[in-house]
Amino acid sequence: MEYNPFLPEVQANPYPYYAYLRQHAPAYQIPGFGFWAISRYDDVLSARKTPQVFSFLQQLLGFMGDLYPFPSEAPAIVEYDPPNHTRLRKLVNRAFTPRRVASLERHIYEVTRELLDQVQVPGEFDLVQVLSAPLPAIVIAELLGVPRERHADFKRWADNVIRALNGITVPSEHRDEVRQNLNELFAYFQHMIATYRRTPGDNLVSDMIRAEEDNQTLTAAEVLSLAVFIIAAGSETTTNLIANAVVALFDHPEQMRQVQANPALIPNVIEETLRYESPLQMLLRFTTQEVEIAGTKIPASSPVLVTLGSANHDERKFPDPERFDIMRNPDGHVGFGFGVHFCLGAQLARLEAQAALEVLLERFPRLARTEAPLMRVENPVIHGPKALPLTVG
Repeated sequence: MEYNPFLPEVQANPYPYYAYLRQHAPAYQIPGFGFWAISRYDDVLSARKTPQVFSFLQQLLGFMGDLYPFPSEAPAIVEYDPPNHTRLRKLVNRAFTPRRVASLERHIYEVTRELLDQVQVPGEFDLVQVLSAPLPAIVIAELLGVPRERHADFKRWADNVIRALNGITVPSEHRDEVRQNLNELFAYFQHMIATYRRTPGDNLVSDMIRAEEDNQTLTAAEVLSLAVFIIAAGSETTTNLIANAVVALFDHPEQMRQVQANPALIPNVIEETLRYESPLQMLLRFTTQEVEIAGTKIPASSPVLVTLGSANHDERKFPDPERFDIMRNPDGHVGFGFGVHFCLGAQLARLEAQAALEVLLERFPRLARTEAPLMRVENPVIHGPKALPLTVG
């Protein structure tokens, strides 16, 4: 079986390909691309634990090209290796505190209810358009300090950050549009950072400006980079987590009935969805030296796809991994990454998904899917439905 993550049929359902790789080619070079893919749970964790061997920053700028969506002098935090990553993470943790996230809970539920107020009963609506896409975008915009009148611009910029991160697949005729949106985003946040540096507000950008660790602070470029990263990670991942959870429940009606009868199971749904249908399927790294994986030597300076989606389906870690089971213990899943690169916004994503599923299932007990075929996002990294048309009675 040939694995190519850029093919639509692989993106729609990568799991049979992952299973083949884990069994027959745990270190696999993708024909015609030069990429390697590592697929077993232990190898994925080993790659995440050894940034001195599996690094991102070494060849990043040359690989990403002209659509790189971060300041060149301050790459995204996930692209740094220790000790620079450690310094940044400590500083941003000072701003992105559990207390700040917890303080958003009531407002997240309010936004969720307002978004679902648009739904006509009886009627049909697209869950992605009505709820799973706008909810995290609104929350992230408000968290960063973007006023409501700029939320439409913010959503457009966020969409183009995601397009830029998948830059090698952006058609030539759309590259100018993406670049223009990135320039608008940079200009807006540079102005915002300068404004909040003079007059701080109650928002995450102001908190990052104020953050200090061992007499070090974040530069303006680092604050901008972190803001862009939070936009990308906080919007797209949560959008697909919510939509993937709803799809999985509809595909398993008995478990849907269990959750409708007992909403206390929703946290179980979220964790099993992160394992079963990981919104983030893979990460890109570069080898700094020759490394051997399962008897296969990967040369130095090779681009390597660290497949989180495959690790979460490794039968060596998760028994019967192709089965969606909200009663399983999915501890150890890497849906939010692992170790020093564990997702900064994991608590926020869980809170948004909890609110979305709870309010959706409570408000619409006769929720159903239409007969429209499920179309997945065409992206080798991000996994989720383009649209999810539902009916309410």
